[in-house]
Amino acid sequence: MPPLDAAALDRLALRYVERFSTTRSRLAQYLVRKIRERGWDGDPADPAALAEKLADLGYIDDRAFGEARAAAMGRRGLGKRRVTGALHQAGLVEEDREAIVPAVEDRALETAMAFARRRRIGPFASIRAERPEREKHIAAMIRGGHDFTLARRIASLGPGEALESSD
Repeated sequence: MPPLDAAALDRLALRYVERFSTTRSRLAQYLVRKIRERGWDGDPADPAALAEKLADLGYIDDRAFGEARAAAMGRRGLGKRRVTGALHQAGLVEEDREAIVPAVEDRALETAMAFARRRRIGPFASIRAERPEREKHIAAMIRGGHDFTLARRIASLGPGEALESSD
């Protein structure tokens, strides 16, 4: 394949954003990788500037990407730490991450219960877990990004029991 030039890089970037929901950071990383793989012909390339240009044109919206990713992860039962880690890894700036976190925190109980349902923990288990098994359940919930206190409360419940409000 011939080395990339400015026009080819523009086409590559447009093709990428039409196929994938992405962030400016991820697009820039993709373009850097493609330049490294295929080489470059012409004036020095600036993938970050190209990603910024596409964001200004409305092809990339980091905050919308983050909100969609956070909602999807919440539906899968993943907690705040996992969600914020994924948003950071996706290259969202601090301002966008901070705007998304309150919605994630508001759904903490809902996502923790979804996680417990999927993993058959606490009220969704067939039998009440004894200490060693309960500790494994708590650890699984913590790895899922949930708060220790909430994980312990849910894992301590017996089958069919409801979580009592701590307010």
